[in-house]
This record gives sequence, structure tokens and C-alpha cells, in this order.
Amino acid sequence: MEANAASNLQTGNSSPSIVIRLPSGDVQRQLLAQAWEVLGVSMENGRIAEQLIFVWDQIRVAVVVPLLRIAIFWCLLATVMILIEKIYVGMVSLVVRIFALKPEKRYKWERIEPDLEKGSAAFPMVVVQIPMYNEKEVYKHSIGAACGLDWPSDRIIIQVLDDSTDLVVKELVEMECQRWKNNGVKIHYRSRDNRKGYKAGALEQGMRHDSVQGCDYVAMFDADFQPESDFLMRTVPFLVHNPDIALVQARWKFVNADECLMTRIQEMSLDYHFKIEQEAGSSTCAFFGFNGTAGIWRISAITEAGGWKDRTTVEDMDLAVRASLRGWKFIYVGDIKVKNELPSTFKAYRYQQHRWSCGPANLFKKMAMEIIRNEKVSMWKKFHVIYSFFFVGKIVAHTVTFVFYCVIIPVSVLV
Repeated sequence: MEANAASNLQTGNSSPSIVIRLPSGDVQRQLLAQAWEVLGVSMENGRIAEQLIFVWDQIRVAVVVPLLRIAIFWCLLATVMILIEKIYVGMVSLVVRIFALKPEKRYKWERIEPDLEKGSAAFPMVVVQIPMYNEKEVYKHSIGAACGLDWPSDRIIIQVLDDSTDLVVKELVEMECQRWKNNGVKIHYRSRDNRKGYKAGALEQGMRHDSVQGCDYVAMFDADFQPESDFLMRTVPFLVHNPDIALVQARWKFVNADECLMTRIQEMSLDYHFKIEQEAGSSTCAFFGFNGTAGIWRISAITEAGGWKDRTTVEDMDLAVRASLRGWKFIYVGDIKVKNELPSTFKAYRYQQHRWSCGPANLFKKMAMEIIRNEKVSMWKKFHVIYSFFFVGKIVAHTVTFVFYCVIIPVSVLV
């Protein structure tokens, strides 16, 4: 160390440096041999361990480290892509909020009033679908909210599509439907012998019933959703006065957001989705996905798009993409809120997130070429659907999280 310091002074380097000399190969082998002896490992096994360590060092330097660097670079690039996308949708939402560009200003909207000559016939026919599956805790609330919608009783049909496997629950739901039917509500209880297609299959079968043939629009609410009584009065006028609109999507309002830390985190994430992402997609007339509930569709748009399909776990997004490729427009109305519950257990949350994460990637794989070849929509809309909605929003955002936390951080410990 002294010789090195003197050398530094002679070359003009005033700061002395410390040179640490690693043991030579012979010394390293002697140290390892002593370690094996202390640990009670035989020399033969010790040599095998030394060989494994040597092989691992070679693999680490030649393979693991370069791959890790590539993964880190990809994560940085993906993060920049996500950041740019978030800044864009955030700016769009900010402009919408500053200038109060509400859907009522951008589209024609007039309240539907009873006509003196036509009477209730001035109101279009609406069917409300409520798909259910063993919903013992919430079925009364959802059915009651649907039956309490402010709409002429002869111009609305309620469909309860019950796929429950619990016979007790099925009986309770059917009894509740019969109770409302006795009060003069046009409500139909529908049950299937099998669960083919799951939710998509139930909705598709519900649309085939004779009672729906004369309906113009269909509103959909999952079993834990409770719309306000004025939901139809505020959404249907968009469809009536704007023939190019296929879907009106409302916002979710969470009644159990303060139940635990997990529900509070979910509320923040979903609030961002609705306030920023859905608002931006609606305001730029680009594209945003149907959330599967708390929305009302034009039935002719569903028919033209090919109806409900059960080829993925995101049947709602599937239908929205197909309808969008046929030129239909969607609008999001954030002022209309529908109450619902968030998953409060980790098991339910994990199942929901798995479906939301894997389904879009599978759908993108099935529809990528169809989107590219489509001639009815603009290049901007194609770009938005492929790059912003699917690639960045549904694939990159989920993949980068997994790669960084489940691959890079654990592997870096070994390197």
C-alpha cells in the first residue's frame, strides 16, 4: 500500500489509493478445503461443490448478467412508454375538466317526456339484464334497484339470468322475482341447465327470448350493482338522439371502499381508470372498453357486432372491440354512478385480477389482425386500440410489473 501511495505522489496524484489483493488460486483452494473440513464435508464432495461454484460463476457472467441487463433495459423502456401514455390521458382529462366538456355538451341530449298522443309509447322499450351466480348476499338489492328504475312499467322488461348451482339460492332468487312480478313488474326469471359460455352465454341466451325482440336498448348490471332510479332517464336520451352511439357507460361507486386496506387501494386504482382512462377515451372518440356492467347498449349494435362470444374471459371487452371496428361510438358519463362492492378477500381479488390481466392479452392475440385489416375505422383509432389500449394498457403494464418484481429483483440477489 505504501509503494502504491508513493507511486501516486510521483505521478501527481495526491490522493493515495488502497490496493486489495485477492488470494491466489492455491490460497482459495486451501481456504475452501478448510471450510469443507469445518463443515464436515468430505474432500470429494468439496471438489464437486467447487466445480459447481465454478460452473455457476461461468453461467452467471456469460448468461445471467447479460439477460438481467436486457430485462432491466426493457423495464426502463416499458416504464417510459407507460409514463407517456399516462401523461397523455391525464392531459386530455384535465382539459375536459377545465373546460367542462361534459357529454351533454358534445352530444345531443334531451330529456324524454311522455307524449299526450302516444302516452308511454314515446319511451323506447328497454330490457334490463342481471346475470347472477350464487349471489345469496346481494340478489335482493340488485333486483330491487332494477325494478325501481324510473321508466314506464309497460316499456321495460327485467331479466334475471340465474346460473346459480346452489339450489337454495336459485329458489330464493326465483321467489324474489315472483314477488316483484306480483306487484306488477314485468320481470322474468331465467335459469339454464348448464353454464356454457358462463356470463356471455347467459346474456346471449337472454337476448334470444321472444320478450326482447321488440326492445331497442339493453342495460346490464352485475348482481352486486345497484343503479339509481334515474339511470335510464339520464342514459337513454344519448342513444335516442345520437344514432351512431352504441354504448353509454356509467361510473362505478364503491359502497365498501373503507372496509379494509385492500378495498381502499382498489378504489384508488379503479377511480383512476374511470376518471382518467375512460374519460380520455370517450372525449377523444378513440376507444374505451365496456366495463361489463353499469352500461346500456343499443341492441342493433350488439347484433351487428356478432352478439356475445365466450372465446375469452373478457366478453365485455370483446364485444366493445368488435362494435368499435364497425364504426360505433361509445360515451362515458362520469356523473352517473352505480353503486357496487369491491372484492374484500384476497382470493376474490386475485381471481378478478387474473381474469382482467390474462383475458385482454388473449383477446388481442385473437383480434390483432382483424383490427389491422379493418377498413371502417381510421388509422388513429386502429393505433389507439392496438398500441394504447391493448399493448401498453393491457400487456406492457402488467408484464413490466411481473418482470421487475418477480424476476429482476429475485435474480439480482444471486448476481
